[in-house]
Amino acid sequence: MREVAENLCAAFEAHCEFEFVRNYPPTINSPAEADFARKVMQGIVGDAHVFPQEPTMGAEDFSFMLLEKPGAYCFIANGDGAHRAMGHGEGPCTLHNPSYDFNDDLIPLGATYWVQLAQQWLAQPTVK
Repeated sequence: MREVAENLCAAFEAHCEFEFVRNYPPTINSPAEADFARKVMQGIVGDAHVFPQEPTMGAEDFSFMLLEKPGAYCFIANGDGAHRAMGHGEGPCTLHNPSYDFNDDLIPLGATYWVQLAQQWLAQPTVK
């Protein structure tokens, strides 16, 4: 990033000072908890509908929690975008996008996931 900024400024005969401040640690799931969460979701929607998430460059507050306790940050897909109101373009988009429109039809799935996750976690013999 420093090199890009400095070369861009040099192209316009300008000067820049570059300082990178890392405000968020990376969000890295704990393997056992990620596997547990995956199995819970597979039990709800089936294996064919649960996919690994490719790493992203987004920052997430949950990363601070993962520094303290093992856990897993998971995504529930928002559909193909067909639920969105007119004027927002076609296809899906992610959170923090000006065209994002939460798919209310997914509320029951999300609620079921969290209930199942809690029930199955608390049912483990090692959880006190």
